[in-house]
Parts: sequence; structure tokens; C-alpha cells
Amino acid sequence: MTLFLVLVIAALVLGFIGVLIEGLFSLLIIGIAVFVAALVYLGLHMRRSGRRRPLR
Repeated sequence: MTLFLVLVIAALVLGFIGVLIEGLFSLLIIGIAVFVAALVYLGLHMRRSGRRRPLR
């Protein structure tokens, strides 16, 4: 979960820098890509954690 939060914070920072500074539109795109990667990671993490519980 810590990795997810770090990825989201990095995506926000890159996005803000990309929006605020002219000519760095590519950072906004990278920030969006990092955010999508964080969502994919969270989805995979939630999916894996559900399988580990033993059935009774």
C-alpha cells in the first residue's frame, strides 16, 4: 500500500509541474501514466490479497 501512495504522490507532483511550467507538457503525460500504473498496481494487489484467505 505504501508503494501505491508513493506512486500517486509522484503522479500528482509530476502533473502539477507539467501544468505549471510551460514547455513541460510531457511531465503531465508521464504523471498520468504513473497514476494509471498506480491504479493497476492497486487492482493487482487487491486481487492477490483476496486469494490468500483460506476457505473453511
